[in-house]
Parts: sequence; C-alpha cells; structure tokens
Amino acid sequence: MPTVRMTVNGRAVSGDVEARTLLVHFLRNQLGLTGTHVGCDTSQCGACVVHLDGTSIKSCTLLAVQAEGAALTTIEGLAQGDELHPMQAAFREHHGLQCGYCTPGMVMSAIDLVKNNPDPSEQQIREGLEGNICRCTGYHNIVKAVKAGAQAMNGQAVRG
Repeated sequence: MPTVRMTVNGRAVSGDVEARTLLVHFLRNQLGLTGTHVGCDTSQCGACVVHLDGTSIKSCTLLAVQAEGAALTTIEGLAQGDELHPMQAAFREHHGLQCGYCTPGMVMSAIDLVKNNPDPSEQQIREGLEGNICRCTGYHNIVKAVKAGAQAMNGQAVRG
C-alpha cells in the first residue's frame, strides 16, 4: 500500500492507503477529521468540500494519493482556538444552517468564493454555491450568512 504525506490543517500527516482510497475517507477514517462529510459519493452535494492548496475541491472525487504533498484545510482547521473563522461565525449568527450536515462544505466553498470575489452579490453567492446542496433550508439564510461572512473577512462593518 502506498504511503501518502500531506499537511492537513497546518500539521504534517502521513498514512498508508489503498490506491483507491478517496481523500474524504482518508480524512475521516485515518485522521479522524469527521467534519468533512460524505453526502452522496458522486460529487453532487458538496458536503465533502475541503481546501487543497487554497482552492476548494470535493474530496469525494480525489484519491488520497493524488493529494500527496499538498496542503489541505478542513472545517476543523478554520477556527483559531475558541475563535471561529469569520465565515463560521456568520453562519452561526445568521442561521445559515439547520441540520448542519451540509454546513462544513458550504463554509469551505463560501470562503473560497470570497477569496476570489471579496464582495459578492446575492446572485454571485447563489451561483458560487451551486455545487453545494442543502436539503433543509431555502438558502435564504445561507446567502445572508455568506454575505455577512464576506464583509467580516474583509474587515467591513456587517450590514444587515
């Protein structure tokens, strides 16, 4: 079995994996990072989104061996101690979650969206999150949360 080495949430990790092991399963089963969810196994729902070298990817579509040498960030790597990442805090503050299953992937995708578009419109947020499915909400509060998170990430006063 091949050994994979990568940096996950700022920490060097390695593990032996079968060549067919998906990155999401490596993160969850071998590293115990269960915040990255498996929702569909078909790259449809976005519950498994993580950042690979700073870009959001669906970890159910990438083999662990393909992430060799990469820097990964999962939802667990966003908070600094007890201080939530601004996007996480915005999701909490603006009720951008219900059951919470899709939330880690939504947050990770939203951070990448804001990195590439610091002040997205409502339409740009909706389009930017197209690859993430929430089965509980009508997305209204998710969009509000992303807008507030974008403002907080850019040091702006959050507008209602």
